[in-house]
Amino acid sequence: MVVLFFEAGNWEELEDRWEFRGDLGGLKSILVEEEISLRGLIDKIYAKLGLSKDTMDLVLSYTPPLNKKSSRSDSTCKIPLGVTVEPTEVCAHEKSGQESSDDTDGSHDGFHDNYFDVDYCDSEPTDVGSSRQTLSVFRNAERTSNDNRASATQPAEGNPPVDPLLQVTGAGSDEPVNVLTIEASDSTFSDGSDLHEGKYFNTKKDLKGKLSDIAMKGNFEFRTRKSNRSLWVIECIDPNCSWRLRASKIVPESTKFVIRKYVGVHSCSLLNRNANHRQATYVVIGEQVAPQYVGVEKGPGPKGVQTFARTELGAQISYYKAWRGRKHAHTLIRGSPKQSFHVLPSYFHMLEKLNPGTVTRIEVDGESRFKYLFLAFGVAIRGFRYMRKVVGIDGTFLKGQYRGVLLVATAQDGNGQCYLLAWGIVDSENEDAWSWFLTQLKEIIGDTDELALISDRAPSIKKAISTVFEKAHHGACAWHVAQNIKNKFKCADIMGSYWSAVNAYRCEDFTGYMIEISNRYPRVAEYLENEVGFEKWSRCHYPGLRYNITTTNMVESLNSMLVNARDFPYVALLDVIQEKMSKWWNDRWIVATAITTPLTPSRESELRPRFTQSNGRHTSQLNPITYHVKGGELEGVVDIFNKTCTCKEFDIDKLPCVHAVAAAHHAQVSVYNLISLYYTKEYYLLAYDETIYPVGSQSQWDVPNEVVTRIVLPREVKEKKRGRLKTSRFPSVGEFRKRKNRCGKCGAYGHYKKKCNSQTGSTEGNPPTNVPG
Repeated sequence: MVVLFFEAGNWEELEDRWEFRGDLGGLKSILVEEEISLRGLIDKIYAKLGLSKDTMDLVLSYTPPLNKKSSRSDSTCKIPLGVTVEPTEVCAHEKSGQESSDDTDGSHDGFHDNYFDVDYCDSEPTDVGSSRQTLSVFRNAERTSNDNRASATQPAEGNPPVDPLLQVTGAGSDEPVNVLTIEASDSTFSDGSDLHEGKYFNTKKDLKGKLSDIAMKGNFEFRTRKSNRSLWVIECIDPNCSWRLRASKIVPESTKFVIRKYVGVHSCSLLNRNANHRQATYVVIGEQVAPQYVGVEKGPGPKGVQTFARTELGAQISYYKAWRGRKHAHTLIRGSPKQSFHVLPSYFHMLEKLNPGTVTRIEVDGESRFKYLFLAFGVAIRGFRYMRKVVGIDGTFLKGQYRGVLLVATAQDGNGQCYLLAWGIVDSENEDAWSWFLTQLKEIIGDTDELALISDRAPSIKKAISTVFEKAHHGACAWHVAQNIKNKFKCADIMGSYWSAVNAYRCEDFTGYMIEISNRYPRVAEYLENEVGFEKWSRCHYPGLRYNITTTNMVESLNSMLVNARDFPYVALLDVIQEKMSKWWNDRWIVATAITTPLTPSRESELRPRFTQSNGRHTSQLNPITYHVKGGELEGVVDIFNKTCTCKEFDIDKLPCVHAVAAAHHAQVSVYNLISLYYTKEYYLLAYDETIYPVGSQSQWDVPNEVVTRIVLPREVKEKKRGRLKTSRFPSVGEFRKRKNRCGKCGAYGHYKKKCNSQTGSTEGNPPTNVPG
């Protein structure tokens, strides 16, 4: 068999094929046996060119076929092989040990196997075009019989025979002449990638991810022939296909991989295409879809991941694989739940460093396993002095791998908005956990008679508050009490009287509402008085000062705020909390700076109608500080010095009632002087005057070694039950969730088939009736 090659030349892309343009003067040929090995072919080329193996190296590469059209018809084409000659510095062990181990018998089964199993130079590749001579070698793509080879070189009838050595396209010729013709039965196609020999990747993992992406988008599969820490050899899943890649480390000490040899053209059949792509693993899917979870809390669900894989990657994946891919994407973006515990001390250190005054605590057991954590930003602690001293506390369960309960303490600012004060994560809502959390809270807000703590009536909270806070007053959430009443006594029709009693400012009014309840449901009245206690839920009987705050709705609203973040790892969850608090502080500071009235917007809107109502009141002065206001449903005696009124509304809310506004107008005193400072613009601005800063990327952290080496192990969790983890909580007492029922007869929602009043059922999906003929 004759092999031709040029010392100089290049491939040119024509409309329907590739042609090699070379100088006829550089044409050389060698005669080789049909069964020659790769090593023998290289030796002959060395001898023909007069090159030394010690100073020069030959590298063979596959180039696109001459015929680019993907035609299934039987046609003749040339399958070229490229050869490059480049100077190299070959290590002794590469010339002796590697060659002997990879080619022990001096012969190989086929070109591609030998070529991709031998790495002639593992040194760093030179740039394309540097000190290289491009040679083109033409050979048969498949072994043919002697008769076929003979017929391929026989001239057609009527044409003179052509010397094979002249069957080339010279630099000055217009029409190409075949060097050697073969029968090609399969069409070929490129993988469409930008890969090339000499391309670098930081790690082997990056290279594998890139190839998996190319394979899925190119609709082909590959398998690994050889893989270890310093080498990766892959080939198309079709053993007869020409697509191959070999990559290895640049140097043994480095993690960088470089493509040593690469054939990016496929010659496999379409029958090898499979919708269930073997490269579409959940890891690859997760890496591809991960950018869609950056900067968002939710991102696409498993079905969204399935759609992404189908439309963007061309792969059909199962729901379970999509779920695992989504989970892997979460891990890439937010870290793993287990690693979150190890990072927690460093994370808290950075929070304290960037946000002065921040208080963090981590409690571990005797085995250094996580128990509790506590976080209160210094900005929130300092701003609490401008808040009314009413703190709501509650907890919500977490849905991540290690579960737990997120505890929160909130206040309410002068504009009626939720003020996030402190956070905690514990194993469950038990007495020990609540006692630990409230002890940390007490250190930052103190314990005074002015302080009011509002919560539900869970026994663990009640006992923990009575143990930790000796002076503060505990109040029950009126909403939770209402749900207990409806659940225990089935008396939703008296809720109007109950809420009127809750919000009553005067004990006389409260007594009247309780009589209404007692006349209809005596057991309910007894429950509210003896089991719950009037002082816990009634505004007028509360021993402390809870203003107009009767429920923990400000805490409950946080459940919806963190509904998508509650299954995050702990550090990622705290990051979301910090991000939301930073946004709230900035947005509210902008609002505060734009206020043009002495009060906050909500209090200003609440006070303005009282000015209008006070115009029709008759006011008389009893003494220099006391005024009697008549008119309306209720008279009032106002003390403008002590800021009280007999209607009790001024006393409890610390916001002037209608009587106080009329008295101030009669006394020619500014009504704004009678208002609590907690409602003023100045206090509102001071509460949000500082900034909460994020910790930034972990690579930018500056953490002492004693913090980095602190061991915090994940806490032990109960063995997972079979099936999917539960992510929705059980409804609270008295909380009902409406379920939409669809009728099987008419298709409407809200009733069952047995109670359907429709005369005719739905015809959706049924074949038409009464069709003529």
